[in-house]
Amino acid sequence: MDWTLALAALGIGIVVGLTGMGGGALMTPVLVLFFGVSAPAAVSSDLVASAVMKPVGSIVHIRAGTVRMDLVRWLCIGSVPTAFCGVLVGHALGHGTSVENAIKTALGVALVVAAAGLFVRAYLRLAERARHRDGRRDRDPAGPPQVSVRPIPTLIIGALGGLVVGLTSVGSGSLIIIALMLLYPTLRASELVGTDLVQSVPLVFSAAIGHLIFGDAELGVTGALLVGSIPGAYVGAQLSTRLPGALIRRALAFVLLASALKLLGATTTLTLVILAALLVLAGPIWMLLRRAHGFPALPAHERQTAEEAAGSVPS
Repeated sequence: MDWTLALAALGIGIVVGLTGMGGGALMTPVLVLFFGVSAPAAVSSDLVASAVMKPVGSIVHIRAGTVRMDLVRWLCIGSVPTAFCGVLVGHALGHGTSVENAIKTALGVALVVAAAGLFVRAYLRLAERARHRDGRRDRDPAGPPQVSVRPIPTLIIGALGGLVVGLTSVGSGSLIIIALMLLYPTLRASELVGTDLVQSVPLVFSAAIGHLIFGDAELGVTGALLVGSIPGAYVGAQLSTRLPGALIRRALAFVLLASALKLLGATTTLTLVILAALLVLAGPIWMLLRRAHGFPALPAHERQTAEEAAGSVPS
């Protein structure tokens, strides 16, 4: 048992529990960049570990009634076969340096999309708050939201997501949920998370079976991932009610982008320059977006205004 790897998995599990972000977006690049695990073995081991972990959370959401099974059905019709096909595509690329580079490139692109997805997710929430404040958003229904299922677009999301997951292990908890938010903007956050988590179980299981058949997974690596990530995810879920999620998501976006740049072959200097530029520009851009939607530039000012308004209401 590699306890250093288990400790890293513990930290990543905490981040996943805090943010709801899929573990593949963090675990796989950590295995490749810091522990010297080959890209195919890293993808395989992470998928096998995820196949063991995800059903637990799925049961919780099913019991809570936060799963749209009609969406799950169409997503799985598309994702389950393509997830297995993603494994076949990876093996069709061959072995050795060529397949390593191809998977690293695919993983890097997937991480860039995942990092961008965090921004899109935050912006959509900001826009939804503005609509709710201005009365342009209908009141939430007492029961499940009335959503018309769009079978073909949903199936396409599942198919593309499954292919990416099978090839890179990234997407079951990040890329697909962003696509669902864009396609079904009226779904509540809890139902988005629950639906995405439940559909990811057969998706990840299909990809994991493919990797086990081809013998890519390293059981020692998988065991260390399970030992660390399961308690980590539990601790992260407990902490999620105490720490500011916005700050955590921003830090996660930087980690994802840094990993993506290194996987795509960027030099350390170029990586630092890009991250520094993003650090300088991200704050002002987000402030401008908040102002454009009628919010104070800083959240602290928004809270202060809300408190003053509450204090001015006669008792």
